Amino acid sequence: MQFAANISFHILFPTITIALGWALMGFKLAYNRTKNEAWMDAYRLWVKVFALSFAMGVVSGITMSFQFGTNWPGFMEKVGNIAGPLLAYEVLTAFFLEAVFLGIMLFGFNRVPGWVHTLATFLVAAGTTLSAFWIIVLNSWMQTPAGYEIRGGVVHATDWGAILLNPSMPYRLTHMLLASALTVSFLIAGMSAWRWLKDGGGEGVQRTLKAAVYAAALLIPVQIFVGDQHGLNTLEHQPQKVAAMEANWETQAHTPLILFAIPDEKVRTNHLEVAIPSGASLILKHEAAGVVPGLNDYRGNHPPVAPLFWGFRIMVGLGVLMLALSWFAAWTIRRRGVAGMPRWLARALVAMTFSGWAATLAGWYVTEIGRQPWLVTGVLKTADAVGPVGSAMVASSLTLYLAVYVVLLAAYVAVLYRLARLGKAAPEATPMFPIPGVAPGPAEPLAEGAKP
Repeated sequence: MQFAANISFHILFPTITIALGWALMGFKLAYNRTKNEAWMDAYRLWVKVFALSFAMGVVSGITMSFQFGTNWPGFMEKVGNIAGPLLAYEVLTAFFLEAVFLGIMLFGFNRVPGWVHTLATFLVAAGTTLSAFWIIVLNSWMQTPAGYEIRGGVVHATDWGAILLNPSMPYRLTHMLLASALTVSFLIAGMSAWRWLKDGGGEGVQRTLKAAVYAAALLIPVQIFVGDQHGLNTLEHQPQKVAAMEANWETQAHTPLILFAIPDEKVRTNHLEVAIPSGASLILKHEAAGVVPGLNDYRGNHPPVAPLFWGFRIMVGLGVLMLALSWFAAWTIRRRGVAGMPRWLARALVAMTFSGWAATLAGWYVTEIGRQPWLVTGVLKTADAVGPVGSAMVASSLTLYLAVYVVLLAAYVAVLYRLARLGKAAPEATPMFPIPGVAPGPAEPLAEGAKP
């Protein structure tokens, strides 16, 4: 529970920074092409959101990293020869790349040539994606380990190519990158709609709102397709996880798709079940008579059913809601423009501002709880990796973590809406992040190729 609290808080912020870096790159390229100050207004606002999210991700990530040693010493003792290098590569490549060029991106806007600032924005965005790559490689390897052997009770790498491209990695990486893009699309759309409701917003608000809605409308069908492929891959390599997601107890043909039920692990059945006949077979086997494995084939070696069953439905339900809202909003904006958008639609976008967070957490719980009772599937059980930490210590530190996280999360959301509310309140000549004692540069960034 303590580690779940830490990783749940941490994942919120990389989910934003991964895609927001590329959104900033898009804003900057649009400004470079058109010289329309509206795009620069959007950049100035959202680069502050990026900086805040990046800082929160770093701090919460440090806390999470410490717990590998304090609470889970068996993890590194058993698989450290693989997990250690992958975590080190993430720091040495992605994190250093982000940290080095983030300063130029934030503070060099009026102090370096325009092309240097654009390059810095690109490298920071690339760094966030590279960071996601290394972390997803490790997590995927824990789900579907490959390219290793066990000698003396310790895991050793035998094929780094197989480790990097383990069976589930391409699906998980693509699914996570799209989840980040959708999270950012609805975040930008929701905050922009909130500003539009308050004062009509400026041209920058309308442009970002339109871009975010169109991006969401394009990405959500792709995410649904990738999610389906990811599910088929999971069925192949972790069938007990899929069985728990579907609350399917018996291996059978014509397996129904359960829309609603109350799974009961004690008696191994479902109560109040509402199902579509043969629906699960059609989705998972692409034929009505397809045989889908059931949980009773994996007694003692399958994850808890209820968290996966409900988590999966929350994720899918939010995905369907994202699809319906983004498509309708895109159709409305295309016909009537942002200015002609009905206020109820803008309020709906505001209500969905953080829907990406909820969907990501639900999907992450399905992924992580679905691996239980294994920490590394078939290699290391969770119970064998935990350290001898007293329950009183865990309970007290968990309480402290939760209290701090609630305060930080509330402050984070409050700052986001404060930034959105201020809009262009600051003078145009003020840099995005003023440096004390340093005079601000010109209002416009230097032209591409110009001398500073």
